[in-house]
Amino acid sequence: MFSRDLIVLSILFALFVYVLRDQRAVIGYHGHFEDHAKTLEHGVQDQYSDGKAAKVWHLYIGGKKRTDEYKEKLVGLLKKHNVQTVLDAACGTGVDSLILLEAGFTVKSVDASDKMLKYAHKMRWQRRKEDIFDAWEIGEGDWLDLANCEDSITHPEGGYDAVVCIGNSFAHLPDFKGDQSLHKKAIHNFYSMLKPGGILIIDHRNYDYIISHGKLPNSSSKLYYQGDRIHNIKTSVLNVDGETKMITLDYEIDIEGCGLSDGTEPVRVKDDGSEIHVSQFRLSYYPHTLKKFNALLEGVFGSDAQHTLLKDFEATVPENYVPSYLIHVIQKRE
Repeated sequence: MFSRDLIVLSILFALFVYVLRDQRAVIGYHGHFEDHAKTLEHGVQDQYSDGKAAKVWHLYIGGKKRTDEYKEKLVGLLKKHNVQTVLDAACGTGVDSLILLEAGFTVKSVDASDKMLKYAHKMRWQRRKEDIFDAWEIGEGDWLDLANCEDSITHPEGGYDAVVCIGNSFAHLPDFKGDQSLHKKAIHNFYSMLKPGGILIIDHRNYDYIISHGKLPNSSSKLYYQGDRIHNIKTSVLNVDGETKMITLDYEIDIEGCGLSDGTEPVRVKDDGSEIHVSQFRLSYYPHTLKKFNALLEGVFGSDAQHTLLKDFEATVPENYVPSYLIHVIQKRE
């Protein structure tokens, strides 16, 4: 007989597969819930495997304005902590790694999605004659097995000055065991990659707000993703027995006139009455609340670790400001 909690989690898994029906799920379905746990222990699969998000990611994140503003915040934060070596643990298409390489950091980059990494590899190839890009190591691997990264990354002896996992990436890792053990394992792996005194920079969306309001915050900060072709983002909140288990975001990106449409995509009408073709993709996230995420980090780094919380990269914000992202900077003890 299954316990009640296991039945609930099994139902949750079925719902999770359903909402990701036209993508590969974060983990594969193997018939029984116990098998899902075993699969997770050996690695997390890829929500981006169909290539839909990767194809339009540059339109979603935005252009030079985003790069300049975001670069100032991220580079400034790393320099404040005297960082030289960085593991970009969720590099995606490589946009953040590019920023850091051009700013003079030594960067190693990993991601679980080969579809996203394809663009990072392409960028490295295009600039291979530059020394920093020729030396740039990119590896396919996930947070549950960072030490290996398919043998494509040579980790520095003694560890990194900083591990960076931002852009709400960590929330892709699910919790089908119901005890956050996979989250703890991933954070421990980040910790093990750091040299004494090194810092982990990790973030998540403002899930406390999303859970209570059923939508994304309408804050002015769009440091991460400020493309002018974002047509719509629909928020869905999945609750089981009064507890939020998953957030799903359905994205629609305007691809009209940029060479990405084959004419078969859905058509939407903009506020000005014009019609556009949109690319659609769906991503699902574990809803990390601030209290639980603080406990998760401090459970690995220690309750006495130096731990700073930034709201949309700002240390202080106006009293009524609702941040979109909460960025944690936590230091490994010397």
